[in-house]
Amino acid sequence: MLKLYYARPSAYARPVWLALLEKQLPFELIPVDLSGKQFEPEFLSLNPFSHVPVLVDGDFRVIESLAILDYLEAKYPTPSLLPTDAIALAKTRMAQLVALNELLPAVIKLIINEDQTEKSADFEFARLRASNTLGFLENLLGDSLYFAGEQLTMAEIVAGTFVYRMPSLGVPLTDYPKLQVWSERLLLRPAWQQIELSLEEWSSFKRHMKVIPKIWERRRRQRISSLSEQRLQAI
Repeated sequence: MLKLYYARPSAYARPVWLALLEKQLPFELIPVDLSGKQFEPEFLSLNPFSHVPVLVDGDFRVIESLAILDYLEAKYPTPSLLPTDAIALAKTRMAQLVALNELLPAVIKLIINEDQTEKSADFEFARLRASNTLGFLENLLGDSLYFAGEQLTMAEIVAGTFVYRMPSLGVPLTDYPKLQVWSERLLLRPAWQQIELSLEEWSSFKRHMKVIPKIWERRRRQRISSLSEQRLQAI
């Protein structure tokens, strides 16, 4: 059986979780405590870079969210989550990549800075970056049900996990009515409802993100320690 090592709020693990559900594959969820367990030898043997998600399929393991999604599509192609038409495929890939490379960094910055009385330049840049990305996605979607037309694809699997959260970060989707309808449609799907975070989980995730700079520094030291220990053992 497939095994997914994940953390429930993770923006990188949730698309893989969704894809498994939408493909109706049997799998086992294995939670990873990201407060430090990811640096322990057991998990590092799965992913030496100490982050989720990790997919294990028999004696083969895959790391990195997009690589896992591609693996699932190639290994378990039914139902398909990637179009074959060139334009539809390009739209799907563009939506995936701008969501991860442009919108997600803006989301993180908005969360980290949302309690500031005087909004920093970082916060304002994050708002502009989010608005610019949402505008691009709005135009890319057009009047279609999904980014690839009538077919649910990896574009929804990736972008659909956090676009709907934008109003809670001060970026209303009413400015992007096509995306708003698209997002509301996705949230009605059983797979999306199954992975949905409660308000308490969302609030907890935001609190966690606000202290992330300190956590990253601690993780950096932990990773240095782990890498040093591995190097010594290899000598």
